Amino acid sequence: MKGKLFVTLTLMVLVMGCSLGQNLNNKTSFTPKNQSAAPISVDAVRPTQIPAVTETLPENTATPQAEQNTTSQVPTQTTTAPLAQIGPEQYPADVNPLTGLPVENPENLLLPPALVSITNFPISSRPQAGLSFAPFVFELYIGEGMTRYLALFYGDFPQSAPETEQGNSGTLTDNAMVGPIRSGRLPYESIRKLFNGFLVMASGSSAVVPSLSQYSNVYGSDADNVNSALIDVNKLEKIAADNQKRLGEQQLQGNVFTEQSPENGVAGKRIWLMYSFANQINWQYDPASAAYHRFQDNADGLTFSQMTDRLTDEPLAFENVVILFAPHEVVSPTIIDVNLLYMKKMPALLFRDGQMFEVFWTTISEDYEKETGHMRPIRFVDAEGNPFPLKPGQTWVEVVQQFTPYREVPDSTVFYDLANKTEPGSGVWAVRFYPPEGAQ
Repeated sequence: MKGKLFVTLTLMVLVMGCSLGQNLNNKTSFTPKNQSAAPISVDAVRPTQIPAVTETLPENTATPQAEQNTTSQVPTQTTTAPLAQIGPEQYPADVNPLTGLPVENPENLLLPPALVSITNFPISSRPQAGLSFAPFVFELYIGEGMTRYLALFYGDFPQSAPETEQGNSGTLTDNAMVGPIRSGRLPYESIRKLFNGFLVMASGSSAVVPSLSQYSNVYGSDADNVNSALIDVNKLEKIAADNQKRLGEQQLQGNVFTEQSPENGVAGKRIWLMYSFANQINWQYDPASAAYHRFQDNADGLTFSQMTDRLTDEPLAFENVVILFAPHEVVSPTIIDVNLLYMKKMPALLFRDGQMFEVFWTTISEDYEKETGHMRPIRFVDAEGNPFPLKPGQTWVEVVQQFTPYREVPDSTVFYDLANKTEPGSGVWAVRFYPPEGAQ
């Protein structure tokens, strides 16, 4: 999708003054309120066919600092008393340190994480396969208004539900394909290092691949179909087992999980995130599942579909949604890096339990790193540097520019209201991404 298309669409919405409808059902209007390469060998995978399926936001802007030894503006929320918790250093033997939940096969916790590059565009790639099994998913801006996912699989691997007369409601099986897989991106290497895993991608640009290490290339079966590259879960598990010795023992501690929600949160029932006019996301809190469900526009900025997992036909539901503010560096209009390593304290917004918390994220080397020489995953902390608890479950991380503005907006269906107005206490948060200078 070309950058000009997004400019045209943005002008269209300003002329139209369009209103978005209230239904969140499928396809209806939405109620928004540097190491040398060290490839891991793998045979080409033959997948199955994939079915088709200029505003300003003032106030409450994030103000992180890019330097690793500086401290950004302090938000108001802090943890005030210890809660019954899992982590941050010790976890039960059968508990995934990235979710705080037990796994079916604890032996899988000995395997290195697989970080798979999964496409979000074109929309024919949706619904993607396997995202609902990922402990962490990182969504990154890649230029031309588009984003891409880096889905981390660790612990229990994705499974398919066999077809029944009522749909995918049978017992899960392991004959699953994950994807569609697309090319590697520069920020992947930093995330890979933090989680001590390996990358799975569909090759990459000559300006990107030399900066990546510990990767496996997966090739599509149809040169005319950009969505044809997937990987069988059995092969994904085999790559992990083959590289267990190479990548060593897993060091994934550092985060805390509590069922009880922390104090001092504010209402956070919905997140409206606009990467571009034709790439808008709505996270809607669902009390029944105690998780946020993802809705996305159909590359038109007008109609929205609830996102599901192709393996299960179930909605994408994540217990934690994080808006992570980080410095972006433009190498070329469509090659963008993100500074994630050795950051002391950078702002983030954590949404859990229908509430929003202003917190921090850190990747700074502490006593553990200095004593062991190992890196640990991104950790979430309060203003005093104490671990801030995630809800047990999965975490979706929206990576945005460090000065991306956010604020509460009216519980409205009108695009102009969401993009320009403010209404404290509504529980509907607007986050308006602006591409870094030099990016498309």
